[in-house]
Amino acid sequence: MVPVDALADGLFLVLFLASLALSLVPLFPATLLLALATLLHELLVGFSELSLWDWAIFLLLIGLALVADNLAAAWGARRHGAGRAGVWGAVLGALAGGLLLGPLGLVLGPFLGAFAFELAAGRTGQDALRAGWGGVVGFFLSVGIKLLLNAAAGAWVWTRIR
Repeated sequence: MVPVDALADGLFLVLFLASLALSLVPLFPATLLLALATLLHELLVGFSELSLWDWAIFLLLIGLALVADNLAAAWGARRHGAGRAGVWGAVLGALAGGLLLGPLGLVLGPFLGAFAFELAAGRTGQDALRAGWGGVVGFFLSVGIKLLLNAAAGAWVWTRIR
């Protein structure tokens, strides 16, 4: 293996694993980090290791991850009765909770955000509680889907470059 190839492979692996870990951070563009890792790898090796077919599969997987990440969060909140305010509250709550309280905030944030925003929008306490629960379900669903699709996309690239 040529030293540049080893460097490119090692750099891809580190960034791929970082993108998986960062998939757990709300609103962090972990999927885009994976795309940049793949692009950087191919730049370093002169675009010689991934075929057009490989790129097509990779782009399909990361495209699905980007869309599903956003839709799953909204679906979970909506499925449990959240309105537009509750969906926004869950997203903002996840971000604020994760930044301020760490892992505990990732659970409490979407719940409290959806709950508070739904109450502020004039919903009843019971409806706001259901929306809060939906915010938590939607958040974890979106994280799980993003993590699975990023893992699949990164593994696809890794098997092609090794």
